[in-house]
Amino acid sequence: MSSDIVELEENLEDSPLYSEDLAPVPVAKRTWTMWNLAAIWVGMAVCIPTYILASYMIKSGLSWYAALIIIGLANLIITVPMVLNGHAGVKYGVPFPVLGRSAFGTKGIHIAAVVRGIVACGWFGVQTWIGGLAIYAIWNALFGTEASLGLDIGKFVGFGIFWLINVYFIWNGTDSIKWLEEFSAPILILIGILLISWGAYNAGGFKIVLDQSEQLERPEAVIVHEAEIDQYVLNLNPIRDRDGIIKASHFQLSIGEMASIGVDAERWTEIKPRALDILLKQFDPELNWEEVTNGEVQVNIQFRADGDDKFNFIYSSIVPVKIDSGKESGGGKLWSYIIWLTAMVGFWATMSLSIADITRYAATQKDQVKGQFIGLPGTMILFSFVGVFVTCAAVINFKDILIASDAPWDPVSLLAKFESPTVVIISQIFMLIATLSTNIAANVIAPANAFSNLFPKSLSFRGGGMVTAIIGIVICPWWLLNEISGILIFVSGLLGPVLGILLCDYFFINKKTLQLAELYKVNGIYSFGGSGFNKVAMLALVVGVVTAVIGYWVPQLYFLYNLSWFTGFLVSFVMYYFLMKRPDIQSA
Repeated sequence: MSSDIVELEENLEDSPLYSEDLAPVPVAKRTWTMWNLAAIWVGMAVCIPTYILASYMIKSGLSWYAALIIIGLANLIITVPMVLNGHAGVKYGVPFPVLGRSAFGTKGIHIAAVVRGIVACGWFGVQTWIGGLAIYAIWNALFGTEASLGLDIGKFVGFGIFWLINVYFIWNGTDSIKWLEEFSAPILILIGILLISWGAYNAGGFKIVLDQSEQLERPEAVIVHEAEIDQYVLNLNPIRDRDGIIKASHFQLSIGEMASIGVDAERWTEIKPRALDILLKQFDPELNWEEVTNGEVQVNIQFRADGDDKFNFIYSSIVPVKIDSGKESGGGKLWSYIIWLTAMVGFWATMSLSIADITRYAATQKDQVKGQFIGLPGTMILFSFVGVFVTCAAVINFKDILIASDAPWDPVSLLAKFESPTVVIISQIFMLIATLSTNIAANVIAPANAFSNLFPKSLSFRGGGMVTAIIGIVICPWWLLNEISGILIFVSGLLGPVLGILLCDYFFINKKTLQLAELYKVNGIYSFGGSGFNKVAMLALVVGVVTAVIGYWVPQLYFLYNLSWFTGFLVSFVMYYFLMKRPDIQSA
């Protein structure tokens, strides 16, 4: 990569597209080293979503090492366009909304930038609510009060306090953000090491934890058809402790209308460790078990273990029994890996768009390349492994976890199992640091620049950051916490086409050479004839988005939707390249 640095030589302060926050960063202020950039990625990557990332794959049947390989590969893949898109940030010192003017036009970039900004606002609200819950937990631990399952004033007070902490860093600008990430990074790495040490010590060793992790890959109970005896069999998989002993002593089934089972001693069946495959006909000889395997009849299961005395039992959650539809083919498993790879690539897809917002402060291209490759893939693998390892250790250590579905994958559930207020308080403080460092770097910088770009003369970075913070309240994350993640991930997947257009324009159309001053001129070359819209980019964007999501409505093309980020990226990239090579369309 070229290491040349370009500075703005023309005075454009009177241009309506220019502001101090959107102006190129002076060379003297481009001081961030590779360690600064690596620290930023550590601060962003260490968060609750990363901690539970591998759990989704393990629950679907993947091994822990397959999940980590997919996470590592996905983050290596996304780091490549991240580094490529960060090149212009280093060379020209401009943020994403200004850089995007060369491809989309001085007005067209608003579409991509605002969508990116709204996605970040949504995540800002969700992360701020999570941080508020940590403050709420600290309050309860300090004063010994009971936590409410629903919404209460304490949770909103915690949300408000954490919101104000975020606003403090927004108000103090990028220097305070840099300080926060440098402060957080070593602490967060230390937390990961301590968590792994805790798990290994309490479970009896590193190898024991990993060996027992296979329990989490299998469902608690599966109905299979044994062709040799032409019978349906219930295969049980309750959790075992560090010595390989099954924790649960009994189980009970509910079939059909009895789906809402409760504690009924008459229906409890003793678990025999040497006989975990049980003929189903003994539970209901008259039932047509083919109706069960076809999904016409619901079957649930619950497990029970002996407590401290004979009148005190430990119960698992009530979960549906899985139906084994047959062995998965090699091709099916490969496709499953590809789908998960696509999902993991999409995890940081939004940051790959706006990475110039950060790399504009880097001293050299080497700093941004090394910093990102050091900071992102390694941290994602490490902290995902922390989540897997600690959860496996908790499953072994805590006697009240009887089935895989009750595994405490998220830190909040795990902390709830500790009775020591000191442990809870210290752990929640660490969670606050992790959530804050992620929220500020990943969910504030990009939308602040995007909103500032809408009104450069009247809305500063600080003002854009406040807009972000306010929208984070308006979306009411306390109501939409579960639903909003799916919406935001869906929208994030649509941004693959934007990245494809940006990279094609910078590397293949403009050959890494932009007219820096023209990016700030209303009637310059990036106004595309005065309209402010590059029609080619708009067309490529629409076609890329439609191609990426059409499979959602057309079953025959669902594979395109499964691979939406790659699909949209490639289609828009190729289309933009060939259309921009046609002079008649380029000048239209």
